[in-house]
Amino acid sequence: MTGGGGCAPPRAPRAGTPRRLLAGTLLALLVALVAPVPAAAEGPGPQCPPGQNDCSIWDDDPGTPGDPGGGGDTGGDPGGGAAPKCQWNGKPLPCYNEFLGWFNNGDGCYYKLAEPQPEAPEGTRWYVRTCNGGDLGSQTVVPLETPPPGFGTPPDPEELARRVLASISLLPPRIAVAPRRNTGPGLVGLPVWMWASPGQNYFGPIHAWDSDRGLRVDITAKVDRIVWTMGNGVKVTCADEGTPYDPKGPRAGKTSPDCGYDSGYPKAGTYRVSATTYWSVTWRGGGESGVIAQTRTSGTTPIEIDELQVVTR
Repeated sequence: MTGGGGCAPPRAPRAGTPRRLLAGTLLALLVALVAPVPAAAEGPGPQCPPGQNDCSIWDDDPGTPGDPGGGGDTGGDPGGGAAPKCQWNGKPLPCYNEFLGWFNNGDGCYYKLAEPQPEAPEGTRWYVRTCNGGDLGSQTVVPLETPPPGFGTPPDPEELARRVLASISLLPPRIAVAPRRNTGPGLVGLPVWMWASPGQNYFGPIHAWDSDRGLRVDITAKVDRIVWTMGNGVKVTCADEGTPYDPKGPRAGKTSPDCGYDSGYPKAGTYRVSATTYWSVTWRGGGESGVIAQTRTSGTTPIEIDELQVVTR
């Protein structure tokens, strides 16, 4: 179990303070802790606009290699951060487009044979050239004696793997916490439960494949870990989606068995909790293999924490 430490009981009154608590007050506070919690709304990925979860699939910038969170994992960049094989003005592009042909890094143009071929001098062939990284407004037909660089090359396995990845949905986690602000505050020093909705598109594994010009590539996408940002500078790493809190279950009022902020918040306040899933997309094909790293980040959900109030008489 990952988290911020062991379960801390309510703090005892300071020396000299009467120790008799009103049972009704303590019961009300505990009910606030164990109230059932609805799931939070789905949020966008870390670099994606709302509703577009796949914007980083073609981004070859390694970015932040990993988030150690609360589990001590130093992370790593499984994708290797290699420069894209085809790019224009710093933007990665597919080296082959079924409509435009093959890309030439030298001039930023795609080339395909014109069909049908107009009459041309001997040894010359006509090519449809689409420049400015594939801008259809920059399309002309040109005669060339030799094919341009890159023309007719076989598919790149990683590029095909990214195309397969773009065809599936890796969704941001739908998160929930207990306690939840709209059902009552929690208490300083008491454990917090976190969990996310299970499902293939939220945690995997997802298997997919595609073929192009005789090359087949298979991918498997699954979440390696989920890192929770607790809103106070603390991060907690969990291996999976966690366990939903059950106010009538055997662990009611105790720590989560697999995903919790066990030591609880040290100070009263309202905090905004979010979570990021770290996906590994392994691919294999054409005698090659590799890993494409992806992340998806939830929206935030509020949690309110109060001080334990001691009532005496």
